[in-house]
Amino acid sequence: MIGMLRGKVWEVQAERLVIDVQGTGYLLTAPAGLLAKAVLGQEIVVYTHVVVREDDLSLYGFSSADEKQLFLEMLSVSGIGPKAAMAFLSSFGALQLENAVINEDYHLLTKVPGVGKKTAQRLVLELKEKFKGHVSFPVRGIEWGTPMPGNAEALQSLLALGFGLDEARPALAKAMKDGEDLATEEQVKRALRAIAGGRE
Repeated sequence: MIGMLRGKVWEVQAERLVIDVQGTGYLLTAPAGLLAKAVLGQEIVVYTHVVVREDDLSLYGFSSADEKQLFLEMLSVSGIGPKAAMAFLSSFGALQLENAVINEDYHLLTKVPGVGKKTAQRLVLELKEKFKGHVSFPVRGIEWGTPMPGNAEALQSLLALGFGLDEARPALAKAMKDGEDLATEEQVKRALRAIAGGRE
């Protein structure tokens, strides 16, 4: 079982990245927050989980042990598979997701692509009490509930609109120059303007 990889970022795709570990390229499905931080050629450490099915073997990567644990918690919920769990992690930071579950915020939970009310209800039913019992504990300097980078949700929105990472990331970087506290909607609007301007 592969629990962690340390290597250089070889390629960044829409939902995946390739990490070069001593000449071997590992293809990982990763949440938007990790993809947003990945820089070609730079060394990166990812925590991993392997999902084995009859006709498939997939590797999933996470920026921290806590994020990986949250992914595994969601997989334990009936009806939630790796794709849905990854969608939750790409849409929210860990703290925001936990709060949404604890507060039974179905409106927020169903904003995740492919997640309906029944799935959100199962998530709340099976994880609410477990999340209430969580305490913050450090893992290599990162605490449970660490939010995603400020532009991760905006990045996911741009990817959902059909833009590639090669366009979305530079556009977001330009949009964020004027202030790190911009709302996601405003980040997306400014990024779209930057993309449109670059194509003229």
